[in-house]
Amino acid sequence: TTFGESHGRAIGGILDGFPAGVEVDEALLNRDMARRRPGQSALTTPRKEEDKVEILSGVFEGKTTGTPIGFLVWNKDTKSADYDHLKKAYRPSHADFTYSEKYGIRDYRGGGRASARETVARVVAGAFAKMLLNSAGISVIGWVHAIGNIKLSQKLNYTYPEIESSPVRCPDPEVSEKMFGLIKETAKKGDTLGGSIRCVIQGVPSGLGEPVFDKLHAELGKAMLGINAVKGFEIGAGFAGTRGFGSEQNDVFTTEDGRIVTKTNHSGGIQGGISNGMDIWFTVGFKPVATLMKEQETVDEEGNKIILEGKGRHDVTVVPRAVPIVEAMAALVIADHWLMGRVSRI
Repeated sequence: TTFGESHGRAIGGILDGFPAGVEVDEALLNRDMARRRPGQSALTTPRKEEDKVEILSGVFEGKTTGTPIGFLVWNKDTKSADYDHLKKAYRPSHADFTYSEKYGIRDYRGGGRASARETVARVVAGAFAKMLLNSAGISVIGWVHAIGNIKLSQKLNYTYPEIESSPVRCPDPEVSEKMFGLIKETAKKGDTLGGSIRCVIQGVPSGLGEPVFDKLHAELGKAMLGINAVKGFEIGAGFAGTRGFGSEQNDVFTTEDGRIVTKTNHSGGIQGGISNGMDIWFTVGFKPVATLMKEQETVDEEGNKIILEGKGRHDVTVVPRAVPIVEAMAALVIADHWLMGRVSRI
């Protein structure tokens, strides 16, 4: 569970059910926090946050104790006055109206609880999940697959150095340069961009997941669609696979080094809601950032038409900073099912 708002005192969370004896990898935690934090490059919001994690419980002498892991990340660079003009305005495609409808009150400072600032806690929890999965030989890695109409190839085996060498986290230098140029050009126009992230999970054993209501790909989809600005999720070939014939999409079984594998992996490593031992891969689609640095027509709380222009500090696209968030949520889902899988068979 997480708590906190964009301009509150802190963002925090509680990670429950985490096993004891897992060595805490501070380098991994700090790396993922740095990859998500604002102000990391000229392409991101200039909000400056150190995003240092304060562990409150559940860790002793460098290892987890099995009790709830509580943590905090303090908010230090808030400029709430930048949002005073939004006290009564409903921003297009934001959660202002829906929060008001549900609660009768909303925190307009930076979007409050609806802000992507909340994902800080997800990255912390996801880093712990990665520590657990790493000990089991399971890795989770994501990268930017598309920005606007510029898309990467279908390759599925990139490395962290390749990805992190790019300011947009696209591992292909030529495509990365085009994405960078599109983002800068869009920023000059006061507009925003969406895109997609591809994620691959390697080393997952066969047999993880549930056959009906908690199918592994359904759990991954729910986790991804719970991330701010996500509008789409595709497992494996996804919608592209629906345009082919069954003879083209079926993953034929064979043996390799005494192990049953599939010749192709259009299914994305999951069949019948359960992992088949192949790499799990999926794509997550993000809408363009809703706050534009140009005039838009909207209404206020009374329904009066008004003209609104974006102010404050905002990303042109959230996609590059969302890579560690996608990884974190994927790691949490796989960690859950890995722990359940240990007790599902005698």
